[in-house]
Amino acid sequence: MEKKPFLKHWAKLRANQKLSPKPVRYTHEGSTYAEDGIRITGSKAFVDSVLSRLKDLLKYESDETRLQVVYKKSTDRESGKTLTSYNCYVQVHERGGVKKTDTGKKIKPTR
Repeated sequence: MEKKPFLKHWAKLRANQKLSPKPVRYTHEGSTYAEDGIRITGSKAFVDSVLSRLKDLLKYESDETRLQVVYKKSTDRESGKTLTSYNCYVQVHERGGVKKTDTGKKIKPTR
């Protein structure tokens, strides 16, 4: 989408829509690039300010799903040197190996 149509699309979006990411399947193999996820890059203050608006995602750290997260200083691809900026990735993944007892109560997987 070109910038002008994108800005119109963005402006028309209803504010504070419910976040409902589709969890990455437990059996998924390979890249998760095409799966629902968030990438935030920039200064620590900027990353934290965006994260503060995404607290609804915290409920996905549960018995059924887990948050796959990375939050670290960025690295220059060519030199390998650590930069002053940060990168943060958040995705929801299904938990695997969750068993139910005879009473139907869920047991957390052993790792």
